[in-house]
Amino acid sequence: MDVNIENSAWDHLTYAEKNKQLFLKQEQTLDMFLERGAISKAQHDKSLHDLIEKMGIEG
Repeated sequence: MDVNIENSAWDHLTYAEKNKQLFLKQEQTLDMFLERGAISKAQHDKSLHDLIEKMGIEG
């Protein structure tokens, strides 16, 4: 049932809002990888830069 609630909330978001939420989730994942030493700072920064470019997020 929780999935239906989340999907219901997701359905009401605009395309831009969905993109922003996806971006924030990916950014959070990259930050967690960096904090745990799974990736280097350089890898984090490159991945974040690529994500920003691909998703068209403005800083």
